[in-house]
Amino acid sequence: MEVQKLPQEVDVVCLGGGVAGEAIAHGLEGSGLSLVVVERELVGGECPYWGCVPSKTFLRSGETLIEALRARTLAASRVEWDVDFAKISKRVFWMARDLDDSRPAAALQATGAQLVRGEGRLVDLRTVEVGEERFTARKAVVIANGGTAAIPPIPGLDTVEYWTNRHAATPRERPDTLAVLGGGAIGVELGQAFARVGTNVTVIEAGARFLGLEEPEAGAALLPHLEMDGITVMVGDACTGVEKAGNGVSVSLRSGASVQADRLLVATGRRANFEAWHGAGLTRTERGWLKVDPDTLEAHVGVLGAGDVTGIGGFTHLAYYHGQIVARRLRGEDARADHTAVPRVTFTDPEVASVGLSEAAARERGLDVVTASTDPGEAARGYIHDFHGGMIKLVGDRGRKVLVGATLVTPRAGEILGELILAVKAGTPLSTLGDVIHPYPAFNRVLGAVLQELASKAA
Repeated sequence: MEVQKLPQEVDVVCLGGGVAGEAIAHGLEGSGLSLVVVERELVGGECPYWGCVPSKTFLRSGETLIEALRARTLAASRVEWDVDFAKISKRVFWMARDLDDSRPAAALQATGAQLVRGEGRLVDLRTVEVGEERFTARKAVVIANGGTAAIPPIPGLDTVEYWTNRHAATPRERPDTLAVLGGGAIGVELGQAFARVGTNVTVIEAGARFLGLEEPEAGAALLPHLEMDGITVMVGDACTGVEKAGNGVSVSLRSGASVQADRLLVATGRRANFEAWHGAGLTRTERGWLKVDPDTLEAHVGVLGAGDVTGIGGFTHLAYYHGQIVARRLRGEDARADHTAVPRVTFTDPEVASVGLSEAAARERGLDVVTASTDPGEAARGYIHDFHGGMIKLVGDRGRKVLVGATLVTPRAGEILGELILAVKAGTPLSTLGDVIHPYPAFNRVLGAVLQELASKAA
């Protein structure tokens, strides 16, 4: 007769040891609450191994090559180099910890948390099963097991070997040609990374425009820069089928056109890792994410969600923030998440950065909208940097006379965005923003005039 093991009782069980799980472990350190963190892959999650860190490292390699080319215009009569892809790949894997999570695992356990490796499954709203072990939470279960690449049901796709972000962000090879399905941040970033090391890249976006989450002006400003890197961007032409073609693939499009490539990268979005919890009576959103209260992050009494799995935003910084909020709530604080000013950055060259509402979203909310725009390439620092063709668009609420959204396409956009994040979050009056002194000739100097214009329009 088989004897079933009794569940181990702890205060908190966290399903997922990614960024949110790490933040929860650190946030509960010294609280007296016992914590079990269940992780099926690597502690740290997608970002350090297959996401942000390796992809931005890869992008940085290509950026240095383009800077070398720019030296021909700004500083040198002759620049010569050969792409050493083995060196690029080695550095990418080094930055991705060579897919070794021993140090972050040790750091997590040093907080006092118990790390359990394996495939976790929510049996009921208090119990997580991992193999033959069960853990029952006295206080709460936290679901923070993230998402994975969403693979569309395209005919023939299952008959070819394709890449997801995981393959492309940590590449062992450089294909001569690459077709990218999806013109979102992941597809555009990785497309530019490969293009800059010599791959012929075609980005295929089914929608009417690429970078569809951003202002229309952002994609329009970025497009010439992508084309200068030799990237072909096809929009409004959905993929209708994929098939093998020699050692590569052939991608058929709705228009009747086709694209041949050595490799195919599927970057058509993300989906929740719902398999671990969907049978436990929790509600999913229309897009399949874990439905939570956006303020408390509660999915059910005694169940909280954190990070990508909530569908609120697929950003490492947001997952970390969620982890902090959850930890504070578990410690007894009435901590509330504020999603008013969640920043996002696409790390292309130039960068695309935004926060808050787009003009269209602001109008949908019934705001009395005012906007102001400028080209940072026309500022002094644009000429100094030899940067041409960017955009800054600010969205204001005339009723409250505050900034509600901002989008930038410029070098260092992610750094410039900082004061705008704070302005949106704090509801800083436009008159105050227009009176800020920006250093000359820094990149953020361009904000002065456009903020003054927005303040004047809202007056």
